Amino acid sequence: MNSLTETGKRARAASRVLACTTTGQRNAALTAIAAALEANAAAVLAENEKDLAAAKENGMIASMQDRLRLTPARISDIAEAVRDLVKLPDPVGQLIGGGSRPNGLKIEKVRVPLGVVGMIYEARPNVTVDAACLCLKSANACILRGGKEAIRSNTAFAEIMCGALEGAGLPRDGIQLVTDTSRASAGDLMTLDGYLDALIPRGGKGLIQAVVKGASVPVIETGAGNCHIYVDDSADLEMAVRVCDNAKTSRPSVCNAVETVLVHREIAAAFLPRLKEALDVHHVELRGCARTAALIPGVVPAAEEDYDTEFDDYILALRVVDSLDEAIEHIQRYSTGHSEAILTETYSHAQEFTSRIDAAAVYVNASTRFTDGGEFGFGAEIGISTQKLHARGPMGLNELCSCKYIVTGSGQTR
Repeated sequence: MNSLTETGKRARAASRVLACTTTGQRNAALTAIAAALEANAAAVLAENEKDLAAAKENGMIASMQDRLRLTPARISDIAEAVRDLVKLPDPVGQLIGGGSRPNGLKIEKVRVPLGVVGMIYEARPNVTVDAACLCLKSANACILRGGKEAIRSNTAFAEIMCGALEGAGLPRDGIQLVTDTSRASAGDLMTLDGYLDALIPRGGKGLIQAVVKGASVPVIETGAGNCHIYVDDSADLEMAVRVCDNAKTSRPSVCNAVETVLVHREIAAAFLPRLKEALDVHHVELRGCARTAALIPGVVPAAEEDYDTEFDDYILALRVVDSLDEAIEHIQRYSTGHSEAILTETYSHAQEFTSRIDAAAVYVNASTRFTDGGEFGFGAEIGISTQKLHARGPMGLNELCSCKYIVTGSGQTR
C-alpha cells in the first residue's frame, strides 16, 4: 500500500465537505488563518532560524537562503495576502457558459473545485501558506510536500493553519503536510492514484521534470524559468538598463528572473557597458559571447550550457545578436516557455516578437518579474504553468477549478 494512502483518504473526505461549504465559511476560515499566522509569528520565526542554520551549515547559496528566510515583515505580508484572498470573488459555482437547446434542455456550465490538489515544492515556506489558502478559497483539499530545507518552517505553518481551520468549523484534514521529506514520500505522492486530482510541482527544472516523468497522477507542469530579454536596436537604452537590472537583481532566485539578455549589435557598444555598471552594484557574474567580451571587461566566456541554465543566482548570460530573427531563434531554442521580453521602440518588431514567441507571458518594454498572480490581479498564485493544457501562466483561483455541466429538463428523452 502507498504510504500516503491514509492521507489521501482523509483529504478526499475533507474535499467533499469543502466542496459544499459557503463562501462565507471559507472566508471566515481564511480570516482566522491570517490572524493565527500573525499571533504565532514568533514561533514560526524560531523554527525558520533552525532551518536557516542547517541551510548555512549545508552550504546553501545566498540567493536560495533568501528564498528560505522568513522575517516579521514577510510573515505580515503572507498574512495580508491571505486577507487579500478573502476579498477576491469565489470561483466555485460561477456560471461560465451554457444556454437552452431546441428540445428545451437547459445546460449550465459551472466552476467546481478540482478536489484534492497535491504540491511538491522546494525551500520556500511561503508556498505552504499560499498553496493551502488558495486551495481553501477554491474549496479544494490539499496535500503539501515541501523540501527538507524548510521542514521546520513548513510544519509550524501547517499546524497553525490546521488549528485555525478546525476552529472555524471546517475539516482539519483539508490541509495536510507530508512531514517525511525523503525521496520515497515524493514518489508516493506522485502515485497517489484515486485520491489526488492534480499534482503541481514548484521548483527547479530537475524537480519539475522528475515529477512530470515519474507521476501517474495528473500533473500541471510549472515553474522552470529560463527567461530572456532581447534589447532591440531601437530600444530606449536608459529604460533597457533599468528593466534588465530589475529582472535580474530584484530577486534572482525566482522563476521569473531573467537569465539571458540578448543585445542587438547596433547598440551593444553603447548598452553593454551601462548594463555592466548597473549590475556591478549587485556583483552579478556575467557570462558572454566573444563579441560581448570585446565590449566589456571581466566577462566569463559563455559555454553552451550557460544559455540553457536557470541560474537562480546573481549570474547573467549575455549574447550579441545581428537581428530580431536571430534573437527569436535563440529564445525558441532555449526557452522554457515561462516569460520572454523585448525592449523596443519599433512597433512592427514588438508585434513580430509577440506573435512568434511561444511562452506563458510575453512582454514588450517591461520586466519579466511581473509574471506573478498578485501582479496580474489574481491574488496569490499556486504556480506559473508553462504547459498548455488546463492552465497556462499564473494559476490563481479560477485555475484551481474544473467545471461540470448541469442539465435541466422536463422529461426529454433521446
